[in-house]
Parts: sequence; structure tokens; C-alpha cells
Amino acid sequence: MRIVFSCICLVPPLFDAVYAKDTAQTEEVARQIAELESEADQIKATFRLNMPTSLLLPVDRKDLLGLISDQDRIADTAETISQIVTYRDMDVPEALKAKLDELLEGTMEIISEAKNMIEQLDELLEVGFGGRENDKVSAMIAGVRRSEHNIDTILHKARRALFAIEGQLDPVSVMFWYNILELIGNISDQAENMADRLLLFLSK
Repeated sequence: MRIVFSCICLVPPLFDAVYAKDTAQTEEVARQIAELESEADQIKATFRLNMPTSLLLPVDRKDLLGLISDQDRIADTAETISQIVTYRDMDVPEALKAKLDELLEGTMEIISEAKNMIEQLDELLEVGFGGRENDKVSAMIAGVRRSEHNIDTILHKARRALFAIEGQLDPVSVMFWYNILELIGNISDQAENMADRLLLFLSK
């Protein structure tokens, strides 16, 4: 999860480079994202190869592998975004910048919350998924869900801002910007999926 968090931390600098029309910096940040995504893939593969298949795991093996896959999808999404902005020259519409910045800020917030939530797993394990740690993680899960709802609201406003200026842009650019907004929104959806997965751990 720390690797995934590092990957998402590079998304705002990626857009800073796009704003500045700094192609070299855009490509450099995209390269760093790709390296971290590859590292996340390697960690996921290591988990899959070495995780015990016995019945003695504190949580269901399938659920734990699912949680790891949820995390990996977040890094995959960051890489997809970076690929789009390096494959073509993306001019950021001035009317979209404020909403895009707000969306990126909200995305960083929810990913930070998700990382903190995952880092509580070892404490949860020590207390058998009960007690005060259970209450603490339950509150974190609720926080991630609230943040996801907030990002949905920001995403709607960003789409409306883009819709308002569609006529000023070429159709291909419009398509790509809707795609980028959707992908950024997917990061928060994937964070919420992790929260739901963790809630499943607590309920079992």
C-alpha cells in the first residue's frame, strides 16, 4: 500500500508538468509512476506465490488476495493516466483547472486515509479483529466512504465544467478529458472498495 501511495503522490506533479506544457518533465514523472506500478505488481506476485494455503490464516485467503488486487488496481489507474498524458499533447482547458485541482486534492486525501487504514491491519491482527482497534478502523472506513462521496460531488462539477466548454474544444480532446476525469474518479472508487473489503474482514 505504501508503494501504491507513492504512485498516487506523483499524479499531482504529473498534472503540474502538463499544465506547464513541460513534455520532458511529464515523461519523467510518468516513468517514475511506471516504475512504482511495476514494483507493486512484483509485490502482488510475491504475495500470491508465498501466501499459505492452510486454514490457519486469520482472514480468508481469497479476501486477502482481493485486498492486494484492489491496491494494485489503484497503481494501474495512475499508470493509465500517465500514459494518456504522454501519448498525446494535452492542453488543460482553463475553465477545468480549478475543478481538476480540487479533484486531485480530494484524491490525495482519500488515498492517504486508505493507506492509514491498511496500516492498522497488523494491530487488528494482534487483537483478533476486536476491541478498540476495531472501532478505530471502523471509523477510518467510514471516513474513506465520506471522502468518496465528496469526490463524487467534485467529479460531477468537473464534468459539468467540461460540458460547458465542449464547443470550444476539438471532439477528441473532449473525449480524452472525460476519460481522464473518469480515471481519477476511479481511484477513489477503488479506495472505497478496499474499505468495503476491510469491513468484510471485521464482520467475519
